Amino acid sequence: MPKGEASAEKPQKKEKKVQKKSKDDGDEEAKGGRGNRKRQSNSYSSYIYKVLKQVHPDTGISKKAMQIMDNFINDIFDRIATEAGKLARYNKRHTITSREVQTAVRLILPGELAKHAVSEGTKAVTKYNSTEGGSLKGKSS
Repeated sequence: MPKGEASAEKPQKKEKKVQKKSKDDGDEEAKGGRGNRKRQSNSYSSYIYKVLKQVHPDTGISKKAMQIMDNFINDIFDRIATEAGKLARYNKRHTITSREVQTAVRLILPGELAKHAVSEGTKAVTKYNSTEGGSLKGKSS
């Protein structure tokens, strides 16, 4: 019987090798056979850079600082979206509107920062509604 046990172990080792090989094959399939292509990542870095140049045209930003700013924006976005979702749920609504977002901003951001954020948000929504992009509902031509 020891011989039978030893022979039973050998195929298992071969199977492990086959599994490792299939993992590598899966990685190539996941790439879609497109070769070496840069991975797409969602980032606010281009927008951060544009705003920085508007405010301080002669100032640059390091990669590490850009990562910190990107993480900061993602964190604030997540907090505001979560709070707006809670507000919509409390009011038995299925849609997050600018009203929920504005209230969430007032709850999350402190004092003067909240006032400026609400002012900029109101300005952005007004500008959006004045263009054709804002004519989704209620306006028939």
